[in-house]
Amino acid sequence: MPKNKKKDSFILQAGILASAGIIVRIIGLLYNTPLVAIIGDEGFGYYNSAYYAYSIILLISSYSIPSAVSKVIAQRLATKEYRNAHRIFHCAFIYVLVVGGIASLFVFFGAGFLVEMESAVFPLRVLAPTIFFSGILGVLRGYFQAHRTMVQTSMSQIIEQIVNAGVSIGMAYVLVQMVADQDETTRASYGAAGGTIGTGAGVLAGLLFMVAVYALNKKTIHRRIERDTGHQDESYGDIFKMIFFVVTPFILSTGIYNINNFLDNTIYQKVMMNVKQIGEAAVSTDLSAVAKGTKIANIPIAMASAMATALIPGISSDFVQGNLDGVKNKIAKSVKVTMLISIPAAVGIGVLAKPVMMVIFHQPQSLEIASTLLSCMAVTVILYALSTLTQAILQSVGRMKTPIVNASVAVVVHAVVMIMMMVYLDERYCLYYYVFSTVLYAFILCLLNQISVHRFLKYRQEIDKTFLRPFFASIIMGAVAFGVYQGIYYLCRINIISLLVAVAVGCAIYFIMVIRWNAVSEEEMRSMPKGYLLIHIAKKTGIMRSEKKAKKKKKNKKPMESQDDYWLDD
Repeated sequence: MPKNKKKDSFILQAGILASAGIIVRIIGLLYNTPLVAIIGDEGFGYYNSAYYAYSIILLISSYSIPSAVSKVIAQRLATKEYRNAHRIFHCAFIYVLVVGGIASLFVFFGAGFLVEMESAVFPLRVLAPTIFFSGILGVLRGYFQAHRTMVQTSMSQIIEQIVNAGVSIGMAYVLVQMVADQDETTRASYGAAGGTIGTGAGVLAGLLFMVAVYALNKKTIHRRIERDTGHQDESYGDIFKMIFFVVTPFILSTGIYNINNFLDNTIYQKVMMNVKQIGEAAVSTDLSAVAKGTKIANIPIAMASAMATALIPGISSDFVQGNLDGVKNKIAKSVKVTMLISIPAAVGIGVLAKPVMMVIFHQPQSLEIASTLLSCMAVTVILYALSTLTQAILQSVGRMKTPIVNASVAVVVHAVVMIMMMVYLDERYCLYYYVFSTVLYAFILCLLNQISVHRFLKYRQEIDKTFLRPFFASIIMGAVAFGVYQGIYYLCRINIISLLVAVAVGCAIYFIMVIRWNAVSEEEMRSMPKGYLLIHIAKKTGIMRSEKKAKKKKKNKKPMESQDDYWLDD
């Protein structure tokens, strides 16, 4: 791959991964619609309780592997130590085989200790083997991410989710029919287990794809290794020690960072069932309403997660070479691009929560409460986007303990607040206390991480164009979108048409405002995914003035990507 194409390509790679992440989440939302129709709100509550418990064990055992592996291998690739990079790859495999195997056995036999509701135990046990295969998949993804190419990971994620969707719906229906003559709670539990079977099938499909990708690149990989004769081989003992010391902080920070979903879910179950004496079925239905809002709010956060994943190899490489200007430049670009997307997304979700919920989760019993909760948690889109980025930044510059400390403080404070509110305040608003504590957690974590980045890197993000102008443009966008929706819906009474028109008008308004207010420059837009297309549209419509005359026209379409963009270059 040419050097000029590789230079500062992390925004492009983040865009590829973000696009895949958004597609994955959209597929997830779309298949959740028939899934909830099959298993009901109660079953969806059991499904999410099992999934949160599975997720936290997965985070501890395997989920942090791609980021950790990409960080370590990227550092070796930066100095062209291809042999050592591959030795690290082998050791990481052994690590996940051992740790993933232990974690899978723990989940299978300890499922009853991980979830409070008995009906969620069966779905959780079905998920246990998935942890083992996820670790292997994570190592393969991390290996290619270290080469600063996210295409393989993106494609595997899409394949994984498509298979997950199809198998989840099919198996949920089959298992519900198997116990059709039993009570509603049993049907809900079996339906939830059917949904979790799809998760495992999706991971296996993604793993098979990544194995095929590795096989295609095997000759190139081994040619690089054979040419690498100028570096001393690191011992496997030293590599395992290094992996342990790199992976452990990643695991702790990522685990603590993401434990809030599992912790909040558990706290709600314990307080409602043991203190308030509410039945399991009612609690599961409540948790279903929260889960619906969380799944929708997570879609735009995919951009921040992708940006963070793409940042780690680049920042690690720049930092190890002492290129602090490169580190700060990458931080500035990533934060700005993320805010340009996250701020309007949060406002849009906040003002159009009910129309969006009506499209995806239209169960009438929980529609109103789920929509209200989604509006309340919309601000977490911005907070989680920033905290995800800053966590990756701190990890990339070797500050492994800092995100752990920050996340620990946020976890403890928000958990205490949630328990106190649920126990001592009006129980009718317990779901709102749940959402409030989630927002509080995201705010504390975001604030502490920002302070840490400023302290360690002496870096301060530009405020006006990064935050203020996109915010005010988003407020105008939100008001227009809400008004358009209400007007169209009043005329035609068709929700999906009204929503699509409102979103289209809102996006156009925001696009015009951020360009007219100079929140984003033409140069910055060029570095974004599909930036040339956006510039072309802006100039054709007269929104953006040309910086140069026609005598030096630039191609508006990106050149066709070569095979090097998809596979490793030799």
